Amino acid sequence: MNLKKVAVLGAGSWGTALGRLLAQSNQQVQIWARRPELAKEINSYRENRRYLPGVLLPARVRACSDIDEVLNNASTLVIAVPSSALQETLEKLEGKITPDTLIINTTKGLEPKTFRRPSQIYKDTLPAELYQRMVVLSGPSHAEEVARDIPTTVVISAENRATAEEAQDLLMRSRFRVYTNPDLAGVELGGALKNIIALSCGVAEGLGFGDNTKAALVTRGLAEITRLGVEMGANGATFSGLSGLGDLVVTCTSKHSRNMRFGILLGKGKSCHDALNQIGQTVEGIRTAEAAYQLCQQKNIEMPITTECYKVLFEGLSPSEAVENLMGRDKTYEVEEGVKDWC
Repeated sequence: MNLKKVAVLGAGSWGTALGRLLAQSNQQVQIWARRPELAKEINSYRENRRYLPGVLLPARVRACSDIDEVLNNASTLVIAVPSSALQETLEKLEGKITPDTLIINTTKGLEPKTFRRPSQIYKDTLPAELYQRMVVLSGPSHAEEVARDIPTTVVISAENRATAEEAQDLLMRSRFRVYTNPDLAGVELGGALKNIIALSCGVAEGLGFGDNTKAALVTRGLAEITRLGVEMGANGATFSGLSGLGDLVVTCTSKHSRNMRFGILLGKGKSCHDALNQIGQTVEGIRTAEAAYQLCQQKNIEMPITTECYKVLFEGLSPSEAVENLMGRDKTYEVEEGVKDWC
């Protein structure tokens, strides 16, 4: 029997977990690792010991450091690279995939200065016929749990409905449920901006604060995410869904969250440099905080948590001062709706 081939670009925890998931449905999976030694280690031990330790990979999953070999004859392409590497990775695809190839993007983030979401980078880089085959996968889905078949729900969005439903059918499992949502901007912005709030929750924990503080950050964080999202053309209801509130909650409360762990280290007094070295993986919230801060300044949108997070990361503000700034803001209403008619 000829197995369909899946190419996964990115040998981190999420790329590896999705490769394992797709191998369950008679797919031959090949994962591209930049470093030959990582590819060799994955193949030798049937395990990604660096990024997804303790998860045995099926024989149908192989790693390779030759991107041309990985892309050759792939019917599905999963892109699971950091947002800072997305543009460079997409440029490597020229002439190597066809309009029949389904592209599943898992990269989350917001590009500083240009404010491009991942799908916009795809649109600017790929031919139109390839872009129409791209879907975005988001939602509360830590790789460490997906790889252990812990029940998970996610959402897929795309400009093309048929393409979104094709990806939904491909990924759906008994313990991996996939919804679709036409709001591409909302799905992407929720998945990106929640990392800023997760980082802030980590700082609060590192400072020794409790559940009250984190609950405040999550709820007020969701409010400012929604404000920016609606201004950017998203449907406000999307932020109450899997890629909004769902992803926000899991990232702000889980030991698996790199952004949360990074924030904890900052709250305990580590420098950004030392905290990053200790995490040892990409912390998307740093780059996204820079972009979101620039954007809210440009559009004059109130995003106090994002602003204080940016100042801690880029201007040397201490975490304790950031908390004082947030708690000392002028009094205001929780929601604006109905205030004018309130007697």
